[in-house]
Amino acid sequence: MGLFDFFTSTGPEKALKLKPKVTQKYGDPTSRQKAISTLGEMGTPEAVAVLLYRFTINVTPDTTDAFEKDTAFQAITALGADAVTPVKEFLRKSDQATSWALRLLTKLVTTEETVESVCELLSALGAEYTRDPEKKVVLLHFLEDKQGPRIGAVVAPFLQDMSDDVKFAAIKVVAAQKHEPAREALLELLVNEDTARRVQTAAIQALHDTGFSVQGFREKVESRLSDPWFVDKSGQVKKRG
Repeated sequence: MGLFDFFTSTGPEKALKLKPKVTQKYGDPTSRQKAISTLGEMGTPEAVAVLLYRFTINVTPDTTDAFEKDTAFQAITALGADAVTPVKEFLRKSDQATSWALRLLTKLVTTEETVESVCELLSALGAEYTRDPEKKVVLLHFLEDKQGPRIGAVVAPFLQDMSDDVKFAAIKVVAAQKHEPAREALLELLVNEDTARRVQTAAIQALHDTGFSVQGFREKVESRLSDPWFVDKSGQVKKRG
């Protein structure tokens, strides 16, 4: 970077220096809003990277919070292709504001590209324990109504996650994908005595919706079912009524 860039309003250092103002929760909101406006006018990837941190805090009143986040959102999406890399980097590195980052990404690239990015991120996260599973849950919820060749295989390992919220979200996705390789994992969740009841209930619904056979687990599955659920002669979970 040249000396001229350092002193201009578009230099990377100038953008970074505004981060404390963008994330300042208390005090006069005018300072925060001016920083947001300045970053928007810069229109650089470095400015986008800083603007994204505005989504990691909430301020009062709610109307001010919504106004500032909308302003930052519009500034980022207006940059188009130049905003894609910083948004993806934020999504990868930050455990906060995942839903906002996904909303931005869907505005900047195709749904297919967003799905691919989410699959890559979930693969990197894995089903290992995390103190706060919210990021995994948000990413999984995003995939629930999407289709893609990688989704089922990427999501299936999360059926074994430590978090019940993650398991619950993963069940919804593999069911929507009708991912046959996840059949045994769903059945194991259902019959495992340590599985939370709401997760078992979701697994029952998933087996019903997918039509997966309970072969190899029939007796244990039947012991977990109560009216109106039952296993028919073909080995599928059915619902009376």
